[in-house]
Amino acid sequence: MPYEFKTIRRVEFSETDMAGLMHFSNYFRYMESAEQRFFRSLGLSVFRGGDPPVSWPRVHAECDYKIPLYFEDEVEIHLLVAEKKPKALTFAFRFVKLNAAPPVQVARGALTVVCVTHEADGRMTVCPMPKIALDRIQAAPLELLQSR
Repeated sequence: MPYEFKTIRRVEFSETDMAGLMHFSNYFRYMESAEQRFFRSLGLSVFRGGDPPVSWPRVHAECDYKIPLYFEDEVEIHLLVAEKKPKALTFAFRFVKLNAAPPVQVARGALTVVCVTHEADGRMTVCPMPKIALDRIQAAPLELLQSR
């Protein structure tokens, strides 16, 4: 569906801290990776892709942690398009530890990104999403966003 994307990652040793837990900052890396894979699955790019070439810088990021992840845990990152505006997208993320019996949600996150063009002097200017992005990305149904 053009409003959700799932990807699976395994926690690497280098992503853990001295306590053996996945470091909190890696949840944001996982969200960004899922976002990039979502865009690619739609034939889009998060960096200077499309016509006109646009990028999607973050204007808000958050994550709530419930249960820690450890080295070699397998985690599903579920991206949902929570909100679609003419110039911005908000993604909701659910992290599910797959090697738990039963699988368990360990964290929830969100990213809000805006569509920008890049000026010759390096400045970014907020702009409407290109038609191809507007056509290919949809907001998830409310019942799906509210579940779990």
